[in-house]
Amino acid sequence: MNLSHIEHLGIAVKSLEESIPYYEEVLGLKCYSIEEVPSQKVKTAFFKIGQTKIELLEPTAEDSPIAKFIEKKGEGVHHVAFATDNLPEALAKAEAKGVQLIDKAPRPGAEGLEIAFLHPKSTKGVLTELCFDPNN
Repeated sequence: MNLSHIEHLGIAVKSLEESIPYYEEVLGLKCYSIEEVPSQKVKTAFFKIGQTKIELLEPTAEDSPIAKFIEKKGEGVHHVAFATDNLPEALAKAEAKGVQLIDKAPRPGAEGLEIAFLHPKSTKGVLTELCFDPNN
């Protein structure tokens, strides 16, 4: 699996409006993008630090995966996302090594990325996202 860097850390929050000030006013980061991803029932806010992004995830529906996560575990780190140059190949390699795939094929994600998730039962408890940027 050819991973190049941590693309982003996904953090589940109840409210972007209430969470963004912490990242901007306390940490000194700048929110450069807010985007809704209807297919995932989530609204995102992005910050960049070095080559890595922080993605805040606010649920837009009670039945969204983020809402369920917050209900079970509270706000906090939701997933780690790694950049890859070949997402289908990375998924195939992970599956061949016995990793349970949540997504068997890439799907659209925020910021125009193609994404796929690996099940935390197979990744030592860490929800892992693989990302490919078709524009690079």
